[in-house]
Amino acid sequence: MTTTAKPAAKPKAAPKATAKYIEAVGRRKTAIARVRATESTKNSFKVNDRTLESYFGTLELRSIVASPLERDGFVVKYSVTVKVVGGGTHAQAEAIRHGLSRIIVMEDAEQKAELKKLGYIKRDPRKKERKHFGLKKARKASQWSKR
Repeated sequence: MTTTAKPAAKPKAAPKATAKYIEAVGRRKTAIARVRATESTKNSFKVNDRTLESYFGTLELRSIVASPLERDGFVVKYSVTVKVVGGGTHAQAEAIRHGLSRIIVMEDAEQKAELKKLGYIKRDPRKKERKHFGLKKARKASQWSKR
């Protein structure tokens, strides 16, 4: 009977030191945004591997996205990366705002009251109503004629 020695196990490599990030999901209509934020020296955004300016063409949409970070008295800066799918551009911007607001509340619970007052914490449940049988759209009917 011969006994064979098992080969020595390789030591496991230490995990790479990466910056700590916080992740949250924001939703609006059919848009879903997975938002990751890392504390940084300045606010920066990447949306689907593109800059905020190239993804959202109008200033209005960019201000919707950045509004939770650009409030008076809020000094923390974040580097934000977002993966967003579904919906239109406006719904995507509001989904990102929702996710970013959730991240801020996770970090600092004192911010919740102000964000709630602005309406950024609550998920906006309004969606398009489905088309109904016999109608042109969800509620639009053809004109009624008595005779």
